[in-house]
Amino acid sequence: MLLTITYEGQRTQDLGYLLHKNPERAQQFELSCGKAYVFYPEADDNRTTAALLLDIDPIDLAHGKAGSRDGGLFDYVNDRPYASTSFMSTAIARVFGTAMSGRCDKMPELAKTPLKLTAKLSSLKDNGEENLAKELFEPLGYSVKTTRTILDEKFPEWGGSPYIDLEISGTVRLSELLNHLYVLIPVFDRQKHYYISEDEIQKLMNHGEGWLAAHPFKEKITRRYFNQRKSYARKALDILLGDEENNDEITENSNETAEEKTARTPLNTQRMEAVKNAVLASGAASVIDMGCGECRLTSLLLCEQQIQKITACDVSVNVLEKAAQRLHLDRMNDFKRQKLTLMQASLTYKDKRFEGFNCACAVEVVEHIEPMRIPAFERSIFEFANPKTVIITTPNREYNANYEHMNENELRHGDHRFEWTRAEFKKWTEHVCKKFGYSCEISGIGEADEKYGSPTQMGVFTKNG
Repeated sequence: MLLTITYEGQRTQDLGYLLHKNPERAQQFELSCGKAYVFYPEADDNRTTAALLLDIDPIDLAHGKAGSRDGGLFDYVNDRPYASTSFMSTAIARVFGTAMSGRCDKMPELAKTPLKLTAKLSSLKDNGEENLAKELFEPLGYSVKTTRTILDEKFPEWGGSPYIDLEISGTVRLSELLNHLYVLIPVFDRQKHYYISEDEIQKLMNHGEGWLAAHPFKEKITRRYFNQRKSYARKALDILLGDEENNDEITENSNETAEEKTARTPLNTQRMEAVKNAVLASGAASVIDMGCGECRLTSLLLCEQQIQKITACDVSVNVLEKAAQRLHLDRMNDFKRQKLTLMQASLTYKDKRFEGFNCACAVEVVEHIEPMRIPAFERSIFEFANPKTVIITTPNREYNANYEHMNENELRHGDHRFEWTRAEFKKWTEHVCKKFGYSCEISGIGEADEKYGSPTQMGVFTKNG
């Protein structure tokens, strides 16, 4: 991903002074999941261009290196290393932080002076919203140009790309331009790579100072900036609209409602806590974590005295090796190590090793199975393993309407084979209960929407008799 800033001025070195980056040499900066480079592809007496190039490592993203969202993006192949997203905003703040503040000790007057600047940004994901770039940047005084290519010249019927190349030009202070870009880039593609805490409200206020409150699309900007954090968007809008009472809530965490505190917790954390609590409430002393992935649930259950035995299984040997590293299996204390077994297994085949557990958990697993294989999955767990308690979580497809970055009928993850609505999940649980002799209690996990319910649905099955 590439950002260039061009200044048409009188002296070559002026932009270098303002950005605090020497035009005579390329510079490298470490990011949480890659590197950033600053260089000057042109620098003459009348025109200077500075470039910020990001080299994001998809392996670091998939492994959940520090700074990546919710412990990893999980897919090795995605658009994060190539599209201009929140990684670019983070890089702007990391590399050009002093320039964003408007400070320049050597040329303080120039830093305060509106300059003729042009910024070009590659691969912004607007998902085909033709007017979005103009809505965001034209009210700030920029001339806006966008370029969109078709997906494939051989198949024009596929239509245009969901990405645009953006060019904005205007007479503004450099600090203003950088702050505009910092705030508005994530508004295009709202899949931020890092966990959004309440501190993000103050960050938005700081970088939006002097322009965001007057922007005609400030509500749209704020909602999309916070994406799934509706309570944060409401607080930020209250501040922008001049509600001083709610302004205090940024720092007064004691005034938060339980719902707002829940909204601050990543969905995956809420999910694991809900499943752990359901396991403990069942009275189980032995648990099998089926499709364990990174063993987040297993890690929680290992710390519970009630749990005397836990087996974590997954179809992928590589996943199990990474789970062992994450659990620090090589230096785990003897008490926990004696509880734990890791094993490779498929959930759609009868396996004697699945038997004998009080509780079986399949957290965000069933949606990864081909629909034709679901009956085999049912028999493997409910007929052959036949534990007293089975806990299953899966996405609620209806809730996807709240994710504005998702297209209609798009699934939440590239490896999902299907996703159930609440009615479809209920119908499936009733079928399982009738066929295998269980009863089931369904509940939601995550911040609930009045119309669409919670993002995750959980079924706790209990063996009859």
